[in-house]
Amino acid sequence: MFSKLGLKAGLLSLLIFLIFIGTWSLATYHKEAPAVSAADAEYAAMMGKGAGKTGGFPPPSEVGAAFVTYLSDPFYDKGPNDKGIGIQLAHSLWRVGLGFFLAVIVAIPLGFAIGMSPLLFQALNPFIQILKPISPLAWMPLALYSLKDSDVSGIFVIFICSLWPMLINTAFGVAAVRRDWINVARTLEVKPLRKAFQVILPAAAPTILTGMRISMGIAWLVIVAAEMLVGGTGVGYFVWNEWNNLALPNVIFAVAMIGLVGMVLDQLFGSLQKLVTYRE
Repeated sequence: MFSKLGLKAGLLSLLIFLIFIGTWSLATYHKEAPAVSAADAEYAAMMGKGAGKTGGFPPPSEVGAAFVTYLSDPFYDKGPNDKGIGIQLAHSLWRVGLGFFLAVIVAIPLGFAIGMSPLLFQALNPFIQILKPISPLAWMPLALYSLKDSDVSGIFVIFICSLWPMLINTAFGVAAVRRDWINVARTLEVKPLRKAFQVILPAAAPTILTGMRISMGIAWLVIVAAEMLVGGTGVGYFVWNEWNNLALPNVIFAVAMIGLVGMVLDQLFGSLQKLVTYRE
C-alpha cells in the first residue's frame, strides 16, 4: 500500500507533468504539422519512423507518435542504419556493463590496498589526482588509434570513467573502518583475506556501493557521447543519426529513453545500498 506522502508526491508529479505537457503544447501550437492522408501515414509507418523531418520544435503529439512507433516494435532490424530502440539500448548497455565490470575488477581491489596502506595512498595519490579530472572522451582518439576498434574503444572509455569514483570511494570506505574492529581482528589473529571479507568489506560496503552508483551514472552519460563519436550502433548513435535526418521527435524520444534507463540503473544501485545498510 502507498503511504499518504507517496500518494501526494505521485499526484504532484502527475500535475507537474501535465502542466509541462500543456505548456509545451501551447508553445508549439502554431507549429503543428498539417493532417496527412492515410496513404502518407501508412508509408511513414512502413518506413519505421514515428515522425518525419520537422521545420520547428515538435509538439507533444509528434513525440507521442514516435513513442508508439518505436515501442510497438523495439527490436526490428532493417539494416545498419535502421534498428529498433531495443537493439540500440542493448548495445549501449552491453558496452556500459562490460566497461563497468572491468572497472570493478580493478578499482575495488586497488581501493582496498590504498585504503589499508597509507604508504600506497601517498605514492599513488598524485597519479590519481592527475588522471581523475581528464574527460573520458579525451581518451577516445588514443583508444581508437591504439585499439583499432570502435566497440573496444567505447568499452575502454567506460572503464576509465567508471574507475575513479569506485577507486576513491573504496579507498575512503576501507580507511574509515573503525580501528577497534581492525585491532580486534588482529588480536584474534584473523588471516588477512578473512579480515578483508568478514570485517572490512561489510563495514565499507555502503561507501563502495555509493562509488559504484556514481560510476554507473557517469558511465551511462559518457556512453551516449562516445557512441555519437564512433557511430555504428547504440542509443548515442541513434540520437545523432536522427538528428542528421532532422527527425526531432525521434531525438526527443531517444532522450527520454536514455533518461528512463538511467533512472532504472540508478534505482537498482539505490536498492542495493538500502539492502546493505539494513543488514548492518
